[in-house]
Amino acid sequence: MYKKIKETAEWLQKRMPNAPKTAIVLGTGLGQLAERIERILSIPYSEIPNFPVSTVEGHAGELIFGRLGGVEVMAMEGRFHYYEGYSMQQVTFPVRVMYELGIKTLFVSNAAGGTNPDFKIGDLMIITDHINYMPENPLHGPNIPTGPRFPDMGEAYSKELIAKADKIAEEHGIKVQHGVYLATQGPTYETPSEYRMFAKWGADAVGMSTVPEVIVANHCGIKVFGMSIITDLGGMDNPPKVTHEEVQKAAQAVQPLMATIMEEMLKAV
Repeated sequence: MYKKIKETAEWLQKRMPNAPKTAIVLGTGLGQLAERIERILSIPYSEIPNFPVSTVEGHAGELIFGRLGGVEVMAMEGRFHYYEGYSMQQVTFPVRVMYELGIKTLFVSNAAGGTNPDFKIGDLMIITDHINYMPENPLHGPNIPTGPRFPDMGEAYSKELIAKADKIAEEHGIKVQHGVYLATQGPTYETPSEYRMFAKWGADAVGMSTVPEVIVANHCGIKVFGMSIITDLGGMDNPPKVTHEEVQKAAQAVQPLMATIMEEMLKAV
């Protein structure tokens, strides 16, 4: 696996038009942030050696090099999921490549279901911690020599970056929530009983991504900042029906606010 990581990084290094230190992973329905990027180069995943290809609607499947807020960035427009049939090593392969390319800070975003009764659809949640409820850890197997065998996860999401985001949100009058994100295998949405159970465990939101990437980023020593858009609510006896289309619609409605926070944070980092 490490040989493939190095091979892909070397292939990209020959084509990179800039040398970004920050990368962004754009999740379901979060393409508007990608539209704000001044693109220098876009490479379809299908053209990148050893890269998986996203199969989920709403995930464009391109690696972007450009500028956002005047800052050099690399952005994944679309991510890979365990439920698509990929291994955890494949899901997190791009983060490994990012490390080899010199990325120091990773911004992650996703659409999530709210388990916190105080949340509303359309809320932005800054991720303060996570619970890994997936069936496999992406570090399972031989240790890749970019980090320790047993990495510390006491600050999986940078407190420094969270403080910067809070300040930016306040300055722009953007309401943000804080909470714990729980990752499941998917691809089914959660039952009302599952929502209630996750809430009792301390989760404020639940989704099907992000955590594997964050674990690997921490293993590599990359600082992480994460945000969720609350696109649906669960835990009720008669919850409204959830569809992927409704999730995308809810995410798109609040994208400009998340984009503002992300863009201003890039300037501040």
